[in-house]
Amino acid sequence: MTNEEIQAIFFIECDEALAAAETALERCRQGHADEETINAIFRAVHSIKGGAGAFGFGALQAYTHGFETLLSDVRDGTVAVTDPLVGLMLRALDVLGDHVEAARDAGAAPDDAALLAQLASAQAGVLAEPTVDPDLLEGPGEDEFTFDLDAMLGDIAADISANADWIVTVHPHAGALANGGEPLLLLRELCALGEASVTIDEGAVPDLDAFDPGEGYLRWTVVLPGTVERAAIDDIFDFVGEGCGLTIARVGEEDADRNPIDLPVKAIAAAPMVVPVAAVTEPIVAPAVPVVETAATAPATAQSIRIDLAKLDRLIDAVGELVIAQAMMTQRLTGHNLGGIEELAMLDGLTRDIQESAMSIRAQPIGSVFSRVPRILRELEASTGKKVRLELAGETTELDKTVIERLSEPLTHLIRNAVDHGIEPVADRLAAGKAPEGLLHLSAEHRSGRIIIRIADDGRGIDRPRVYAKAVERGLINADAVLSDEDIDNLIFSPGFSTAQTLSNISGRGVGMDVVRQNVKELGGRISIESHPGKGSVFTLALPLTLAISDGMIVTVGDQTLVVPLAHIVESLRPEAQDIQHLGVGRAMLNVRGRFIPILPLEGPIGARGAITDPTQAVLIIVDTEAAGQAALLVDTICDQRQFVIKSLDTHYRAVGGVAGATILGNGRVALIIDVDGLVAGAVSEMPPLKEAA
Repeated sequence: MTNEEIQAIFFIECDEALAAAETALERCRQGHADEETINAIFRAVHSIKGGAGAFGFGALQAYTHGFETLLSDVRDGTVAVTDPLVGLMLRALDVLGDHVEAARDAGAAPDDAALLAQLASAQAGVLAEPTVDPDLLEGPGEDEFTFDLDAMLGDIAADISANADWIVTVHPHAGALANGGEPLLLLRELCALGEASVTIDEGAVPDLDAFDPGEGYLRWTVVLPGTVERAAIDDIFDFVGEGCGLTIARVGEEDADRNPIDLPVKAIAAAPMVVPVAAVTEPIVAPAVPVVETAATAPATAQSIRIDLAKLDRLIDAVGELVIAQAMMTQRLTGHNLGGIEELAMLDGLTRDIQESAMSIRAQPIGSVFSRVPRILRELEASTGKKVRLELAGETTELDKTVIERLSEPLTHLIRNAVDHGIEPVADRLAAGKAPEGLLHLSAEHRSGRIIIRIADDGRGIDRPRVYAKAVERGLINADAVLSDEDIDNLIFSPGFSTAQTLSNISGRGVGMDVVRQNVKELGGRISIESHPGKGSVFTLALPLTLAISDGMIVTVGDQTLVVPLAHIVESLRPEAQDIQHLGVGRAMLNVRGRFIPILPLEGPIGARGAITDPTQAVLIIVDTEAAGQAALLVDTICDQRQFVIKSLDTHYRAVGGVAGATILGNGRVALIIDVDGLVAGAVSEMPPLKEAA
């Protein structure tokens, strides 16, 4: 593996560490600053520092060292976790993210001198005034501290113990040597820091017949002079990871200063044997015992491997071609009495298993997108002066990596729009009887083979008279146009539309919401709005779980063969004459168990010829949509139900209304995939209101 490849892995790990630290800091802001949460922050910053030193990113290493020093005192309990401190650490984490980006792009490092000074002041017990917008700080007025006698005595005691000797305990765990860990190298580096005393505990070594070379039986204790810097000790164990138990403490404080990767150290069962320092430099040769890995000795933890995304994409493409080839073979052999029906069914099952396994590899939790939201909100709070509380739900909901990557931009637009236009300033909220802090709720869930994402706020809602007037002013509608509330709400998606009074770095140029709708549409999804004046708005995104392979029902309409995505289908039926109610030429309703739903012929929208127009002679497929409810699609026949590979028309041809894409059938022909949401929403808007059957 080249240095560039290793460096790329380091930056991926940096992104993961930053996300983990931000999640932990958000827990601290919510009042859950327990030991494990603080340790998670420390681990994240410490791992970035270690990699930065290995690759020579001096500015990044220096900054993380300053940040880590404060976190070490917080972890030890020397510095109390307060709202102002959490606000400071959140700002420090943002700058750390900027440092990582600068190192990744070989750009100029951000100016961190002022923030490092604030971190040092916080470590001394005084929070300096922030150099950025004070709105980012939590709990105004809480940054004043008083000193009492107990605190002063505590400082004196800390000064007395500051020069006490260090006690470092090293205990390699099972599998450490197999993963390249070498405890003797660590001990040699520790001894090189100063005059050291080393003891070894061999009390856990079993008899020869029970000896396992993969286990960690030995434990070393190293005593170092108190003049040694703690950072110098930490640097030795930068890349140790969880394969080695470790404690670092001053004499008398062995339980108060534990390294976060440490597992609890049990009491020594046997009297330790004192080993001269010189002996540590000699290798220890274990008895030659053959290793036989069994179910009992095999590692129980799940293992992972990093894969180049291009290789994964090629796998998905190959699986798609396999699905097409399997469909072609099935169609060619079916009906020829050639036998092998059982084998065909087995092949179909195996193909589906391979497809689902391949797609599951690409699946990622949407939490990777949600994790970026807190920083966006902090920036918006600083620029708008508003206070916003974030609620998240469904962060573990999984969907295709491609969808996640392309979802980030529209989601950012919607969040900025909610804070800038939706949530009111503090004074306006108080006047309206609301809490001074606005609420932004993000949720994700699976529903009928799609993922539903909601962005809700408790702000003022859409000002429909103002939107209407702005649309008339820009010539989007006529001054005498009669529009429903839904139609007015959807005007905000018009290109160039904006109701902002002034231009800002957040909004006002009319290049946001139309981009959102276009991006969502390109993902094969739809976006809808529900707004209540004075109470807030909800933007709902309905997206496919994957952009590659799905299930569908193959139908015929006249001379056309179409695919209806199975995720939308509720049921199919052939109606009786008494179940149909005609509303004029070409319009009819279907009575489904006492409720009327519109019947939508597909002949016109897709340009088919020779289609059946009498519902009693055709087949009705009842579909469910996110925005327009249920409808019955009128088709000639249902041919089959199977998987299909989605091909984008935008890429290979151009966008076509009512069509979500295309696929290749088993006979080699191209079939269009129906955009069920788009067809139903367009047709229902022209129909009379739905009513209950008598």
